[in-house]
Amino acid sequence: QVQLVESGGGLVQAGDSLRLSCTASGRTFSGYAMGWFRQAPGKEREFVAAISWPGGSTYYTDSVKGRFTISRDNAKNTLYLQMNNLKPEDTAVYYCAARSLPQPTTRHYQYDYWGQGTQVTVSS
Repeated sequence: QVQLVESGGGLVQAGDSLRLSCTASGRTFSGYAMGWFRQAPGKEREFVAAISWPGGSTYYTDSVKGRFTISRDNAKNTLYLQMNNLKPEDTAVYYCAARSLPQPTTRHYQYDYWGQGTQVTVSS
């Protein structure tokens, strides 16, 4: 399967910013929609943002609109999530995911490949 690796998580204070990255090993994201999901302790995995292949169409959950930006650099085979004005409720493990179709969805079970996650902790 496609191997995805997230990076860029960390411990920050409310109002700070982080930029998450997700890279694929061994192959490109050609034809794949990409998404970010997160899972807080004791909670279900939830949709955060997604982007179509090759890019240009983006989608966000309401709670991150205006604060987060998803983007992709197909030449670098890398997906990004710029997170600004972080809030304590953003604390979660963030996962990148790839879907073997160009149009993304908000449903985690419709994505085919997943990274291991990167921890984002936002203190108040």
